[in-house]
Amino acid sequence: MLKLIGFYDYTVILTYMSLLSAVGGMVLASRERFGAAVLCLVGSGICDAFDGIVARSKKNRTEDEKAFGIQIDSLCDAVSFGIFPAVLCYHMGVDGFAGILILFLYSLCAVIRLAFFNVLEGNRQRTEGGCNKTYRGLPVTTVSMLLPVVCMFRNCLGEHTFAALLHVVLAVTAFLFVLDFSVPKYDFKKPLVKLGLIKE
Repeated sequence: MLKLIGFYDYTVILTYMSLLSAVGGMVLASRERFGAAVLCLVGSGICDAFDGIVARSKKNRTEDEKAFGIQIDSLCDAVSFGIFPAVLCYHMGVDGFAGILILFLYSLCAVIRLAFFNVLEGNRQRTEGGCNKTYRGLPVTTVSMLLPVVCMFRNCLGEHTFAALLHVVLAVTAFLFVLDFSVPKYDFKKPLVKLGLIKE
């Protein structure tokens, strides 16, 4: 009988959707359909915001399923919020020697941030369990909110000014990914409970 490795239940659906949205966004960016590509980035961010809630709704997850969830979430995040924004910004004007260095730096810091999160989260779940209340360093998913806001000014600014702004935003964001400071985690579950969409 044919058997696939990995886990394919509902707990990872949103994580996979985030990845697919990012890949679609990179294709759109390569075709200079930047508005649609940015929407794909937002879509990836929305999926990531709720994938943990969906995963934790399954009460009988095995330790392997929990560990797989941590790993697959960060691997997909590396593409969705590490590689995809770099590709998008490259097509929107972050190029040249300085630009490429910033793209390298951004992608590297995002991956380092995610790997460090995996280490901390794996240790925390073995000792505490439940949901994390704070982050160390800026979460990589923040770019799914930050970059769309920056892109709102694309038509207001000249091409060179907008490209320069992207250079600065990516460089600062990369630094914040690896800067050791505490960031409170917003609980997306509370508004869903208030709306009666899910139970406490």
